[in-house]
Amino acid sequence: MALVESNMLPLGTTAPSFTLPDTISGQNISFTDVKGEKGTVVIFSCNHCPFVVHLNQEIVAIANDYGKRGMGFVVISSNDVKNYPADSPDKMSIVAKVLKYPFPYLYDETQAVAKAYDAACTPDFYVFNASDTLVYRGRLDGSRPGNDIPVTGADLRSAIDAVILGIDEINPQIPSAGCNIKWIS
Repeated sequence: MALVESNMLPLGTTAPSFTLPDTISGQNISFTDVKGEKGTVVIFSCNHCPFVVHLNQEIVAIANDYGKRGMGFVVISSNDVKNYPADSPDKMSIVAKVLKYPFPYLYDETQAVAKAYDAACTPDFYVFNASDTLVYRGRLDGSRPGNDIPVTGADLRSAIDAVILGIDEINPQIPSAGCNIKWIS
Protein backbone atom coordinates (compact mmCIF):
# COMPACT_ATOMS: atom_id res chain seq x y z
CA MET A 1 0.00 0.00 0.00
CA ALA A 2 1.45 3.33 -1.07
CA LEU A 3 0.02 6.45 0.58
CA VAL A 4 -0.93 8.94 -2.14
CA GLU A 5 -2.74 12.29 -2.04
CA SER A 6 -5.26 13.67 -4.54
CA ASN A 7 -3.94 15.41 -7.63
CA MET A 8 -6.49 18.20 -7.06
CA LEU A 9 -8.15 18.57 -10.47
CA PRO A 10 -8.54 22.32 -11.16
CA LEU A 11 -11.66 23.93 -9.72
CA GLY A 12 -14.05 25.02 -12.45
CA THR A 13 -13.45 21.85 -14.49
CA THR A 14 -16.61 20.52 -16.13
CA ALA A 15 -17.41 16.99 -14.99
CA PRO A 16 -15.89 14.55 -17.47
CA SER A 17 -18.64 12.40 -18.92
CA PHE A 18 -18.62 8.62 -18.65
CA THR A 19 -20.72 5.55 -19.22
CA LEU A 20 -19.59 2.53 -17.21
CA PRO A 21 -21.06 -0.80 -16.09
CA ASP A 22 -22.71 -0.80 -12.68
CA THR A 23 -21.64 -3.87 -10.71
CA ILE A 24 -24.89 -3.80 -8.71
CA SER A 25 -27.57 -3.54 -11.43
CA GLY A 26 -25.58 -4.80 -14.41
CA GLN A 27 -26.69 -1.71 -16.37
CA ASN A 28 -24.48 0.88 -18.02
CA ILE A 29 -24.65 4.13 -16.04
CA SER A 30 -23.61 7.60 -17.23
CA PHE A 31 -22.79 10.81 -15.40
CA THR A 32 -26.17 12.14 -16.56
CA ASP A 33 -27.89 9.13 -14.95
CA VAL A 34 -26.37 9.86 -11.51
CA LYS A 35 -26.50 13.65 -11.68
CA GLY A 36 -28.42 15.26 -8.85
CA GLU A 37 -30.67 18.31 -9.06
CA LYS A 38 -28.38 20.27 -6.71
CA GLY A 39 -25.06 18.63 -7.58
CA THR A 40 -23.14 15.40 -7.93
CA VAL A 41 -20.49 13.62 -5.89
CA VAL A 42 -18.08 11.36 -7.79
CA ILE A 43 -15.91 9.10 -5.64
CA PHE A 44 -13.04 6.91 -6.80
CA SER A 45 -12.79 3.93 -4.50
CA CYS A 46 -12.13 0.19 -4.34
CA ASN A 47 -12.78 -2.79 -2.10
CA HIS A 48 -9.45 -3.56 -0.49
CA CYS A 49 -7.85 -0.22 0.45
CA PRO A 50 -7.73 0.20 4.26
CA PHE A 51 -8.42 3.94 3.86
CA VAL A 52 -11.66 3.16 2.01
CA VAL A 53 -12.62 0.42 4.47
CA HIS A 54 -12.05 2.92 7.31
CA LEU A 55 -14.42 5.50 5.74
CA ASN A 56 -16.97 3.34 3.92
CA GLN A 57 -19.77 3.54 6.49
CA GLU A 58 -19.57 7.34 6.57
CA ILE A 59 -19.59 7.51 2.76
CA VAL A 60 -22.81 5.47 2.78
CA ALA A 61 -24.27 7.69 5.55
CA ILE A 62 -23.45 10.86 3.60
CA ALA A 63 -25.08 9.50 0.44
CA ASN A 64 -28.16 8.49 2.42
CA ASP A 65 -28.33 11.93 4.08
CA TYR A 66 -27.76 14.06 1.00
CA GLY A 67 -29.36 11.91 -1.69
CA LYS A 68 -32.70 13.05 -0.25
CA ARG A 69 -31.59 16.68 -0.62
CA GLY A 70 -30.91 16.68 -4.35
CA MET A 71 -27.34 15.37 -4.51
CA GLY A 72 -26.41 12.55 -6.86
CA PHE A 73 -23.71 10.03 -5.92
CA VAL A 74 -21.60 7.52 -7.80
CA VAL A 75 -18.59 5.43 -6.80
CA ILE A 76 -16.09 4.21 -9.39
CA SER A 77 -13.35 1.60 -9.08
CA SER A 78 -10.55 1.86 -11.62
CA ASN A 79 -8.07 -0.59 -10.12
CA ASP A 80 -6.21 -3.22 -12.14
CA VAL A 81 -8.18 -6.36 -11.27
CA LYS A 82 -5.66 -8.75 -12.80
CA ASN A 83 -3.16 -7.89 -10.07
CA TYR A 84 -5.79 -6.92 -7.46
CA PRO A 85 -8.60 -9.50 -7.81
CA ALA A 86 -10.27 -8.29 -4.58
CA ASP A 87 -11.38 -5.29 -6.67
CA SER A 88 -12.98 -7.30 -9.47
CA PRO A 89 -16.55 -6.49 -10.51
CA ASP A 90 -18.02 -9.63 -8.91
CA LYS A 91 -16.39 -8.70 -5.59
CA MET A 92 -17.48 -5.06 -6.03
CA SER A 93 -21.07 -6.23 -6.29
CA ILE A 94 -20.76 -8.23 -3.06
CA VAL A 95 -19.26 -5.30 -1.15
CA ALA A 96 -21.95 -2.94 -2.46
CA LYS A 97 -24.74 -5.27 -1.36
CA VAL A 98 -23.23 -6.03 2.06
CA LEU A 99 -22.65 -2.34 2.81
CA LYS A 100 -26.02 -1.37 1.25
CA TYR A 101 -24.56 1.16 -1.17
CA PRO A 102 -27.28 3.68 -2.03
CA PHE A 103 -25.40 4.61 -5.22
CA PRO A 104 -24.10 2.83 -8.32
CA TYR A 105 -20.67 1.18 -7.99
CA LEU A 106 -19.12 1.41 -11.44
CA TYR A 107 -16.17 -0.44 -12.92
CA ASP A 108 -13.69 1.58 -15.01
CA GLU A 109 -11.90 -1.30 -16.74
CA THR A 110 -9.83 0.85 -19.12
CA GLN A 111 -9.03 3.42 -16.40
CA ALA A 112 -9.98 6.17 -18.88
CA VAL A 113 -12.44 7.75 -16.45
CA ALA A 114 -9.89 7.84 -13.61
CA LYS A 115 -7.47 9.53 -15.98
CA ALA A 116 -10.10 12.05 -17.12
CA TYR A 117 -10.71 13.00 -13.47
CA ASP A 118 -6.97 12.95 -12.70
CA ALA A 119 -7.81 10.57 -9.85
CA ALA A 120 -4.81 9.38 -7.86
CA CYS A 121 -5.98 7.61 -4.74
CA THR A 122 -8.77 5.69 -3.08
CA PRO A 123 -10.82 7.32 -1.85
CA ASP A 124 -10.75 10.44 -4.02
CA PHE A 125 -13.76 12.83 -3.79
CA TYR A 126 -15.12 15.30 -6.39
CA VAL A 127 -18.14 17.55 -5.84
CA PHE A 128 -19.82 19.22 -8.81
CA ASN A 129 -22.53 21.87 -8.60
CA ALA A 130 -25.83 21.76 -10.50
CA SER A 131 -24.04 23.10 -13.59
CA ASP A 132 -21.56 20.16 -13.46
CA THR A 133 -18.70 22.48 -12.46
CA LEU A 134 -16.10 21.17 -10.01
CA VAL A 135 -16.33 23.15 -6.77
CA TYR A 136 -14.64 20.73 -4.34
CA ARG A 137 -12.05 18.01 -4.53
CA GLY A 138 -10.42 16.72 -1.44
CA ARG A 139 -10.84 14.62 1.64
CA LEU A 140 -13.83 13.25 3.53
CA ASP A 141 -12.32 14.39 6.84
CA GLY A 142 -9.08 14.16 8.81
CA SER A 143 -9.56 10.57 9.98
CA ARG A 144 -7.12 7.92 8.76
CA PRO A 145 -6.68 4.32 9.89
CA GLY A 146 -4.88 4.39 13.23
CA ASN A 147 -4.81 8.17 13.82
CA ASP A 148 -7.63 8.10 16.45
CA ILE A 149 -9.50 11.00 14.80
CA PRO A 150 -13.20 10.10 14.60
CA VAL A 151 -14.77 9.62 11.17
CA THR A 152 -17.28 12.46 10.74
CA GLY A 153 -17.25 13.29 7.05
CA ALA A 154 -16.97 16.95 8.12
CA ASP A 155 -15.03 18.24 5.08
CA LEU A 156 -17.19 16.52 2.47
CA ARG A 157 -20.41 17.35 4.35
CA SER A 158 -19.40 21.01 4.51
CA ALA A 159 -18.69 21.06 0.77
CA ILE A 160 -22.03 19.42 -0.04
CA ASP A 161 -23.88 21.83 2.27
CA ALA A 162 -22.28 24.72 0.38
CA VAL A 163 -23.35 23.28 -2.98
CA ILE A 164 -26.93 22.84 -1.78
CA LEU A 165 -26.91 26.49 -0.68
CA GLY A 166 -25.53 27.56 -4.08
CA ILE A 167 -22.08 28.49 -2.77
CA ASP A 168 -19.28 27.62 -5.19
CA GLU A 169 -16.32 28.96 -3.22
CA ILE A 170 -15.49 26.23 -0.71
CA ASN A 171 -12.53 26.42 1.65
CA PRO A 172 -10.42 24.78 2.82
CA GLN A 173 -9.79 22.07 0.25
CA ILE A 174 -7.36 19.53 1.67
CA PRO A 175 -6.29 16.63 -0.57
CA SER A 176 -7.71 13.22 0.11
CA ALA A 177 -5.18 10.52 0.98
CA GLY A 178 -5.25 6.79 0.55
CA CYS A 179 -3.95 3.92 -1.51
CA ASN A 180 -2.75 4.72 -4.99
CA ILE A 181 -4.99 3.68 -7.86
CA LYS A 182 -3.60 0.38 -9.13
CA TRP A 183 -2.75 1.30 -12.71
CA ILE A 184 -2.61 -1.31 -15.43
CA SER A 185 1.00 -1.85 -16.38
